[in-house]
Amino acid sequence: MRKLTLLGLIAAMQLGAADPRVGSWTLTSAQSVMEPPGKISITPVGGQMHVVISGDTRMDFTVDGRGRETAVKGIPAFNQIEWRRVGKSEVEIKEKKDGLLATMVRERLSSDRGELTVTTSEKGHPDQTTVWVRSGGAKVAANPFAGEWTQDLSRTRLRQGLVVQIEADGKDGVRFSGEFNYTARFDGKEYELKNSDNDTVTLVLVDPQTVDSIYKRGDQITKRDRWVVSADGRQATLTATGVLENGQQVREKLVFRKQ
Repeated sequence: MRKLTLLGLIAAMQLGAADPRVGSWTLTSAQSVMEPPGKISITPVGGQMHVVISGDTRMDFTVDGRGRETAVKGIPAFNQIEWRRVGKSEVEIKEKKDGLLATMVRERLSSDRGELTVTTSEKGHPDQTTVWVRSGGAKVAANPFAGEWTQDLSRTRLRQGLVVQIEADGKDGVRFSGEFNYTARFDGKEYELKNSDNDTVTLVLVDPQTVDSIYKRGDQITKRDRWVVSADGRQATLTATGVLENGQQVREKLVFRKQ
């Protein structure tokens, strides 16, 4: 039994109370070909993630969850973990021993945020899969930006009473309606704007709670917005920087509440 490779699953779990992987998970043995520890608990603590694995063996440790390589002590199979996001719901993990790759792990979260499927690959061995179901912790919506957002007039000097409607459009896209409109995907490509002085917008998903919107007029970048949704999903902070048509530079911060 290769119990220790499941630490790759833990390394893939990003920080923040709003991350859908935070919580407790139970192994579904009937759907799995491995028999690792049966329960996992993941709790964000400051800039780190506290992990407890219990079952046939028990492990209790803390890892860095900000996308950097993490040193792990007391694990014979490996002592470093490195992960990268390969999609909104999928992470690739490298487990290393003294800098050399030992195991590759790919973890996929189901669309309803209730199931984790982990595939482990190791040279000279067939791929192995485990399936975990959520046994505790809140499920987070697949798209935390979706909803109707109203400006919090008590949190800004610009008392405009703005209302923004964001709707999910397929798996990785949104329909944005406000002072201007657009439909775009989180893929770094340019999309046409309607009812705007700018021509196009590009959306970049920084992390599950943060999106950068880059606006262009012709070939010139005119404005950059960063939307950050709070851990509870009820507040969004918009930081906007740009240049007006008269050349004046502006920077504003607006706070919105989900209705």
